[in-house]
Amino acid sequence: MSTKLRLRIMIFLQFFIWGSWLVTLGSYMIKTLNFTGTQVGLVYSSKGLAAVLMPSLIGIVADRWIKANRLYGICHFLGAIALFASAQVSDPGTMFWLMLFNAMVYMPTIALSNTISYICLEKDGLDTVKHFPPIRVFGTVGFILAMWTISIFNIELSNIQLYLAAGASALLALYSFTLPDCPTSNVKKDKSLVSLLGLDAFVLFKQKRMAIFFLFAMLLGAALQITNTFGNPFLHDFALNPDYKDSLVVRFPAILLSMSQISEVFFILAIPFFFRKFGIKKVMLISMVAWTLRFTFFAYGDPSGTGFVLLLLSMVVYGCAFDFFNISGAIFVEKEVDHRLRASAQGLFMTMVNGVGAYVGAIISGKIVDYFTIDGVKDWQSIWLIFGAYTLVLAIIFAVSFKYKHDREEMKHVTVGH
Repeated sequence: MSTKLRLRIMIFLQFFIWGSWLVTLGSYMIKTLNFTGTQVGLVYSSKGLAAVLMPSLIGIVADRWIKANRLYGICHFLGAIALFASAQVSDPGTMFWLMLFNAMVYMPTIALSNTISYICLEKDGLDTVKHFPPIRVFGTVGFILAMWTISIFNIELSNIQLYLAAGASALLALYSFTLPDCPTSNVKKDKSLVSLLGLDAFVLFKQKRMAIFFLFAMLLGAALQITNTFGNPFLHDFALNPDYKDSLVVRFPAILLSMSQISEVFFILAIPFFFRKFGIKKVMLISMVAWTLRFTFFAYGDPSGTGFVLLLLSMVVYGCAFDFFNISGAIFVEKEVDHRLRASAQGLFMTMVNGVGAYVGAIISGKIVDYFTIDGVKDWQSIWLIFGAYTLVLAIIFAVSFKYKHDREEMKHVTVGH
């Protein structure tokens, strides 16, 4: 079996695990376990808490003491145990702690899977810039296939999704030990703990423009968490309307939501053009407007003819909202930051988005959902319009506060990095 095929299998399983529960667990907790919006938000906030420091800490262990592929397997084995246990609980507090532990061992594996891929490709004399992106695409395929599996087999409201994720995690743990060894590095052993954790990048907050950029990265990270947490429960609630209870939207909501991931693939290809032509400020503004449209289309969408078109449009604009913010933001950091701080700055960017932003988004969105819930019925239109207003206000403030002069010539050779 070729190295590239082995890595494709690894990346596929990596994101199949996540796709098995990330989008649908909220519906299971609300509909089957009768959790409140706040309790669901708290469970999802575990991902943000874990993303703040765990990837850096696990990265240090992989650099210094345990080979990356072996540590990767250990993390997934522990994740399988946590997912298996979480499938058997119905208490919000216990669910939070189990999912927090799962997030603590899962979130670092995303970076570890990249590290393993780079090392294996380099061992075979292959260019990572050329060969890694086609491998990484299999992660998106795995995420989408997991969502389709959960939806087609009608287990979105069942704990079977957690058992499926646990099984896939155990399989990947075993598979990881068949991968080529990734040696520990001697290069980083003389670096301080502050540098290894990426904390030296906090010096960037002294620069007004970078401070504003990272602040808005956090605030947009909150918007992403909102749809991850409550998009699927929203679609399930159309079953409360007798006219919609047998519609495709109610029967296969995860499949509809998977169109968002499919949209991502196409918008990724458009990033170099938009980034070169418009620059980071306008691209991020486009992202914020796309988030506003995402929430507004949700507010007025339904399973009927015109309403279904709005739901589909919401999935399409998600690709723009997510990619134009996440990937373009990473490119901006790469271009703007001193090369000595690039790795730390990228870590800080991801911490603000997937750590602090995800935590804040999960907690606040849960409270907003509960505020607009009366006698167990959620006023989804008001909920989505509140979120849409939030991203629109962000866009206006960002347009006024973020000062950036775009140099089109300097961006001529921008490409989407790995």
